[in-house]
Amino acid sequence: MLTPSKQNFIRTINHQQPDKVVVDFGSTAVTGIHVRIVEKLRDYYGLEKRPVRVTEPYQMLGEIDPELVKAMDIDVIGLLSAKNMFGVPNEGWKVHKTLWGQEVLFPAGFNYTFNANGDILMYPEGDTSQPPSGMMPKTGYFFDALDRQKPIDDSTLKVEDNLEEFGHITTDDLSWWKKEINKLDTDSKAIVASVGGTALGDIALVPAIQLKNPKGIRGVEEWYISTLIREDFVKELYEKQTDIAIENMKLLYEVIGNKIDVVFICGTDFGTQNSTFCSPETYDRVWLPYYKKTNDWIHQNTSWKTFKHSCGAVEPLMKNFIESGFDIINPVQINASGMDSRRLKKEYGNDLVFWGGGVDTQGAFAFGTPAQVKEQVKLQCEILNKNGGFVFNTVHNIQANVPFENVVAMLDALKDL
Repeated sequence: MLTPSKQNFIRTINHQQPDKVVVDFGSTAVTGIHVRIVEKLRDYYGLEKRPVRVTEPYQMLGEIDPELVKAMDIDVIGLLSAKNMFGVPNEGWKVHKTLWGQEVLFPAGFNYTFNANGDILMYPEGDTSQPPSGMMPKTGYFFDALDRQKPIDDSTLKVEDNLEEFGHITTDDLSWWKKEINKLDTDSKAIVASVGGTALGDIALVPAIQLKNPKGIRGVEEWYISTLIREDFVKELYEKQTDIAIENMKLLYEVIGNKIDVVFICGTDFGTQNSTFCSPETYDRVWLPYYKKTNDWIHQNTSWKTFKHSCGAVEPLMKNFIESGFDIINPVQINASGMDSRRLKKEYGNDLVFWGGGVDTQGAFAFGTPAQVKEQVKLQCEILNKNGGFVFNTVHNIQANVPFENVVAMLDALKDL
């Protein structure tokens, strides 16, 4: 029997008015909470004092465990893959002390060193015999990818080099997903799965920090240039990657069926604060056919809803996202140009679920007062939750240095709705 939480999610995702606003904290790598804030939340709710697991070390996101899910009245939980962003298996958790003095849990294979400046260097698969692929500055709170781009010779450039990390799903992978989904009460909470392999040109993934010797186009700048000067290469890559992803999802569906509600498809950003990265016409040529192929397979063969992340001023691309077959857009960056929540809801609210946009992480949440945070949360929920189609989350992840009193104000506002 479905719980009220799950029933509200189903109404919301189908653009029907829920009894209360559906809330997500931590189901994906773009709706998470920094481990520093997670520890403070555990203290705030009077939960057992213990180190928090770092479930996504690239951004240092902390685990939202069942205790916190209950305390924070969260409606959505995430299902993550067997390995983290650095290619280290999520097992054998061990205590480490961060540069800011917090004790956290990393997987056993998460091995790092310090450079002469005191920065942390992280390695693909935790193998310190290899060149490092990521660095956390000694004054920082998350990792940055290190540029390992080799010289490019267009005459020898091969699409296969940029497909290395997008391989066919293994028996071990399928066993992992089966084990993880069977741990969850799928009648109680909505489930979002980040299955991997479906991201097309996500700049966070291009450097391939999990690979020991990444080949092909791996530099951030080089990748953005390539979408302009190597369009045929990029489209061939996306076509082959998409075909692999669909074959993988066919096998995955045999294992998990419709026990998940949402699948995280792609985190590729298409916007800056003031504009889009590309024109709608370029999007339609380079991305839309492959997104649509993935989304069409999912909608024709499963009950899963598909989740697209894109930061920035992407209102000019909303119709293109809809044509691509996406059900959900995140994070709804309300402080970017053209991203007024009233307009978005009016123009696109019948076709897209807005997942995020509940409070501005670059404005009121980071720099405002608790009263301003409460006011913004209530207003955004009033606008975006009308007739369903809205899952509350902040505009992207909750960062390490956000004033904790503003976090509490956000949670109090949600309780008051």
